Amino acid sequence: MLIRNIIIYLSIKYCGDWDKIYEAISKKEYCNNEEVERVLSSLTYKAVTILDDNYPSTLKNIYKPPFTIFYLGDLSLLESNIISVVGSRDPSIYAIKSTRKIISELKEKNVVICSGLARGIDKIAHEEALKNNLKTIAVLPTGILFCYPKENYSLYEEIAKKGLIISEYPSYDRVKKEKFGMRNRIIAGLADKLLVMSAREKSGTLISVKFALEFGKDIYCLPYHIEESSVCNKLIKDGAYLLSSGNDIF
Repeated sequence: MLIRNIIIYLSIKYCGDWDKIYEAISKKEYCNNEEVERVLSSLTYKAVTILDDNYPSTLKNIYKPPFTIFYLGDLSLLESNIISVVGSRDPSIYAIKSTRKIISELKEKNVVICSGLARGIDKIAHEEALKNNLKTIAVLPTGILFCYPKENYSLYEEIAKKGLIISEYPSYDRVKKEKFGMRNRIIAGLADKLLVMSAREKSGTLISVKFALEFGKDIYCLPYHIEESSVCNKLIKDGAYLLSSGNDIF
């Protein structure tokens, strides 16, 4: 039995839980051949493991690199020039307009836009990428077949056809709070550059920034008016690049 098949099987058995998969591999947990083949043959989506040649090189050295990535769409996008975009689920009009402007200014560049398919900035980033004929990658905090939030299902379907959807969680695995932070390490790890369009203290956006800094990525932040209490301004003050146009990224 191929080791990669065992890794996929364990990733499904333990619902993408990195620690449990690691423990099972370390202890050489027994896997029944017929059961492994049965589970893998029933999949309606694809999988790539950390042992495969087409596993994204950018993820191999991040914190707890996923053992298995489940996906729908074009896996080759993971080896493209990826720019990740993060921000609030309840962004201001200024953040929304700025996100649309900056991504539209990237349409002549050979880049892929990555985000998390959440409400707010994530959704806008994906939509604007598609609108400008840019490829886009959605990283889910849920099972690969479970769209969260449900209101983004039509966008989920379009990305699956025209771009790429990935998750370290199989099937219809549901929402759990701790999975959002784990998802954010992938968003940060895939790209060389992270665009922060809005941020709040103790937010998922700052978790992405934390991971990006640990992974040696460049951080670009949208500036805010000095009268506003802005985390983005604090990040710029601490050394992040100021983002005022698509050209700033290059």
